[in-house]
Amino acid sequence: MNKKKLLTVLSTIVLSTSIVMPASAAGNHPGTPDQQTYNSSGFTDYAQLGKKLEKIEQTSKGKVEVRVAGYSNSGRNIYQARVGTGDRVIMIESEIHGNEKTGTEALLNILQYLGSSNSPQAQKIREEITLVSLPKMNPDASELDRRGNDMSWEEAVEDFPQLANANGPTWNHYYTGTLQGDDYASRPGFDVNRDFNPDLNYVPKAEDIPGASDQPGWYITPEAQTVRDVYKGLKGEFGTVDVFVDLHHQGLYYVDGTDDPVTLSISGEFVPHPKSEEGQEYSEYAGIYNYEFSQQLNLAAYDALQSMGNSPFDNITLYRQGLDLPGTALGSFALNGSGTVLFEVTGQTQSMGQKKKGMLVKAVETGLNGIIKGVAEGTVKNLDADRYNDIPTTSYSPGL
Repeated sequence: MNKKKLLTVLSTIVLSTSIVMPASAAGNHPGTPDQQTYNSSGFTDYAQLGKKLEKIEQTSKGKVEVRVAGYSNSGRNIYQARVGTGDRVIMIESEIHGNEKTGTEALLNILQYLGSSNSPQAQKIREEITLVSLPKMNPDASELDRRGNDMSWEEAVEDFPQLANANGPTWNHYYTGTLQGDDYASRPGFDVNRDFNPDLNYVPKAEDIPGASDQPGWYITPEAQTVRDVYKGLKGEFGTVDVFVDLHHQGLYYVDGTDDPVTLSISGEFVPHPKSEEGQEYSEYAGIYNYEFSQQLNLAAYDALQSMGNSPFDNITLYRQGLDLPGTALGSFALNGSGTVLFEVTGQTQSMGQKKKGMLVKAVETGLNGIIKGVAEGTVKNLDADRYNDIPTTSYSPGL
């Protein structure tokens, strides 16, 4: 491991970001920084997260277990919170991009409920489910209020000397572009959500650098390594991770054919089906890939949001389909047999205020609860997977 950068406490919180990707990083993948502007004011920061999780653990009287799963490149804790004793495993992560924060608030609310409630529903969930969450898995990026982590290519080579003569850096490394209060040129970082590989035992190889958006990642960053290790640990303990959910933000998009802004996009497709002609390169995973289950999980979230019965929860869409992203956590873990769900809430700006933030957090929480309840009760398996294709689609400009 490279020498940790001992960061001083940040004197200011960066209120908004407008990030420009290096030209080599452009491509069709979730969460492209284009059009993304965020307001981090009012969200749980790194120091507050530790205190909130400690309080949740204490008040749960043993129901919630909090531990440090690993460390960021700058030495910050990557917290894991676990609740429930069931044999159906749901793993959820938030803030793999540090300026995408509503998921963290939703997870804290869910942990608080499952840890303190003695309602029949909460007890049923704890009996049937083991919920493992990483509520702020990229804490360096979170503190910097930006997408990429805090890590140079030189540090990556220090960690993996076999990359010294590689054609680096990797395609997902930010070393140009500006950020209010920061600059990737002077403080580079990686898009951690392109650093995953369906081979959970993969070791970085020089010949696989720089890679591309439709190729696997490398587990170069400590953050991706931590998520991989938690996932592998759960597979070793339970045999499989039934569900993996990744919580993100996106830019301002619209319900296809309308000028209605999207509240939340969801998806269960991140690589071509291994049994399809397009997915032949993933054929070794064909026996465990379960796209139908991913569709059912997305429907569980969609139906829960639709049951709210009022706007803006009606404006739920499918994220872009037909992707080939094995370097994302979702793509890699889908190929390892997990049912997968992407949440992409609309990016909030400084003008939206606390009411808008609260609505977005509620949307994520409602969708997650639909998944958790459906898996705990077994009803998710009864959903007609074909209805997934009936979910409205996202348009990237009004009326298209």
